[in-house]
Amino acid sequence: MKYIIIGNGVAGTAAAINIRKIDHEGEITILSDEAYPFYSRIRLMEYISGDVDESSLVIYKDAWYKKNNIKLLLNTPVSEIDKNKKEVLTHSGHILKYDTLLIAAGGLSFVPPIPGSYKKGVFTLRTLKDAIEIKKYAEHSNRVVLIGGGVLGLEAGNSLRKTGHSIFVVEFFPRLLPRQMDQEGADILKTQMEKMGFAFFLGAKTREIAGDDKVKSVALEDGTIIDCDMVLISAGVRPNIELANKLGIKCAKGLPVNERLETEIKDIYAAGDIAEHKGICYGIWPAAEEQGKIAGINMAGGSAIYSGTVPSNILKIAGINLISAGDIDPDKKCESIVQKDGESYIYKKLVIKDNSITGCILYGDIAGWKKVKKAMDEKKDISNIKTDIEEWNMEPL
Repeated sequence: MKYIIIGNGVAGTAAAINIRKIDHEGEITILSDEAYPFYSRIRLMEYISGDVDESSLVIYKDAWYKKNNIKLLLNTPVSEIDKNKKEVLTHSGHILKYDTLLIAAGGLSFVPPIPGSYKKGVFTLRTLKDAIEIKKYAEHSNRVVLIGGGVLGLEAGNSLRKTGHSIFVVEFFPRLLPRQMDQEGADILKTQMEKMGFAFFLGAKTREIAGDDKVKSVALEDGTIIDCDMVLISAGVRPNIELANKLGIKCAKGLPVNERLETEIKDIYAAGDIAEHKGICYGIWPAAEEQGKIAGINMAGGSAIYSGTVPSNILKIAGINLISAGDIDPDKKCESIVQKDGESYIYKKLVIKDNSITGCILYGDIAGWKKVKKAMDEKKDISNIKTDIEEWNMEPL
């Protein structure tokens, strides 16, 4: 059997691992358009801050690929897939044959149509190459504007703050981390980060990135001008569906897959940030890893089912622990149990629906998370222990 995996991120790597567990002799080839073996995207912030070097980010080095008899072809972008001949054509003109194929091409940083976004000194952060360029440019910069107050933006901003930069955050939503935090939690986060030195412009829209050949300032719609010499756009990630489009597959958000992670084309699978399962593109590491595992098992002749992933983020925002999982109910439509301590920068919330915990936010204190997660996964009936939980005693869970 010949297996080809397009993409060397967590989904593609997990697929290769699980193929090899079943098929000890099959030929596994991973194609990556990047110059580095499988590395931790999650730790790119540590590289920007100077806490780790390039080599420390690499999870599996050359010896691992050799030991597992996996051929890794770096700097090898794919031009197209011939589904009839079962061939993959690389940019350099090489043709590789496959029996089963996994598209795990990940996502691309989204850049809104902001005038001036092409100027020198404007960056997005998705790959190690991006991080290297950001770190290098930051050596000659002082004031950095982050367009986007999500997880990636705040973490990148904190890395640059640690290297002595002044950080200004422009966020379109009226609160930070709109996908992970409700208003009360976001207010505590904002207060704590302001104390660290961050400046925020919330409910704000960027009108223009100004400057001649390189960035000099960011102009907001309300007329505010923020002088800066570097801009980092963190406006989300979009599935990299270029190959899917060339195959003629109709994509809504990402590349649609069934519960076996199969696309509509026989022997072609998809996993990770590119995959759309039941209308959802998860865009998180745990989902990509699980999808890669399921796809790999099925590619090698196994039978595994993907039933979805409870969206959960275990994060450190500016060095502070945050866990956000399930339905955080930002619009306050459900019952919730909240514990808040503004002075200690702690905010904890459990969302209750039909006598089960359906979502949670744990900021500044993540004690009890494992029990909460287990209760969420099992949809445990908490009606008999609700009094304990209201006092934030998680032992009965």
